[in-house]
Amino acid sequence: MNQSILIPIPLLSLSELHVPHHPVTRSESLRDDDTSFAENVPNITVVAGKDVVLPCIVDNLEHFKVAWVRVDTQTILTIHTKVISRNPRVGLAQSSKRHWYLRLKNVEPSDRGYYMCQINTDPMEHSKGYLEVLVPPNIVDSGTTDGVVAREGSNVSLSCRATGHPEPNITWKREDGSEFIYNGVAVSAVESEVLQLTKASRLHMGPYLCIASNGVPPSVSQRIPLKIQFPPMLWIPNQQELAYNGQDVVLVCHIEAYPKSINYWTTAKGDMIISGDKYEAVSSDDSYRVYMRLKIRSVGLADFGAYKCVAKNSLGETDGTIKLYEIPNPHTTFGITTTTTYRQTTTEPAIRHAKKKERKRAKPNKGNNNNSPAIQNEVTDENNHGDVVEDEAPQPTTGPTYYGTIDSREQPGSSFAMSTSLKSRQCCVSNILICCVAYCFVVHQFIASFSV
Repeated sequence: MNQSILIPIPLLSLSELHVPHHPVTRSESLRDDDTSFAENVPNITVVAGKDVVLPCIVDNLEHFKVAWVRVDTQTILTIHTKVISRNPRVGLAQSSKRHWYLRLKNVEPSDRGYYMCQINTDPMEHSKGYLEVLVPPNIVDSGTTDGVVAREGSNVSLSCRATGHPEPNITWKREDGSEFIYNGVAVSAVESEVLQLTKASRLHMGPYLCIASNGVPPSVSQRIPLKIQFPPMLWIPNQQELAYNGQDVVLVCHIEAYPKSINYWTTAKGDMIISGDKYEAVSSDDSYRVYMRLKIRSVGLADFGAYKCVAKNSLGETDGTIKLYEIPNPHTTFGITTTTTYRQTTTEPAIRHAKKKERKRAKPNKGNNNNSPAIQNEVTDENNHGDVVEDEAPQPTTGPTYYGTIDSREQPGSSFAMSTSLKSRQCCVSNILICCVAYCFVVHQFIASFSV
């Protein structure tokens, strides 16, 4: 490849180069040795679309001529001051008899190769240099995935093809830069023309970037969305909520589904809840995730019970239940009050108490006898798993702290505090009366002794 290719001498004949027709004397022949290249034609690298200049510097040119030749095609481009090529992008510039410049405008990848500068001495002198043309990467549509929609659990392939010189490298990344699972490992980037995802899940869902780069700016990228289809799934942070009469309460439900699901709230009877003065149903979504909130204003007796959040799409449907129980109003006071700090780690006692009140409202206890043993009722919900729960008011335990004035008749432990306080007062009064009687008796005896 590095072997010099010389253009046949007839192309650079003396008549064509306007050399005088007379015998060459020995003195003139000796001058050929004085004509030479001051420096070799350099190798030049240029980005496609730019202009380039290849220099040829000759010492002691005298009456000889200079020509530029494309080596790989054996094409003469210029002869001395005349441009021979019909390519309009080829030009010649000469600042002096010593400097000969070949100009190429708007360089193309096809211009890549060796270029030779020749002097028609005998023997011919020549120097050549290589023109390297770099091409920035370009992503081609023919071998690139447009976008993929697949069922959860299936294998997914994303492909990307790019051209350029040097050959571009392909890198896959998430559009937001987050990590994803590839071959069982969390990675932030994968270098490959094909991104193979095994058993793709909803966690793989989102837009990916195919980035092509080869060191020639600019790098290019293409956005390829990946959609994973799956039926709705619900997650309820709190399946049991507590509220007192007049309180505003918010029920929360999280949904994941794709295609996007139809989401709504219903009452225990199955009636769909519509936003209005009583209810406010709002939702916000992020990709395949939906966050649902149901606000119930000024809760009343009719509002306690079960509520459902429902999600449906073309692949299935599901629902979840949230139960709302009544608790005593901590801000209501009746008769004697005492200030108490009440701590509770679990809502189970309060829920049992709320369930007892619900059952009493549903079935009034006829012929109530204070001396009769506590009535037992079966409660089958998520917390007691069908066990028999004894009707009793919740007992205080450690946990969340509630501060405020508590009704002594409604709150557990307050009746004990009140009775203790009354007994203490009665004891004090008795002691005072005994002391007074004793004092009077002593005084009476003292006065009587003086009288005698």
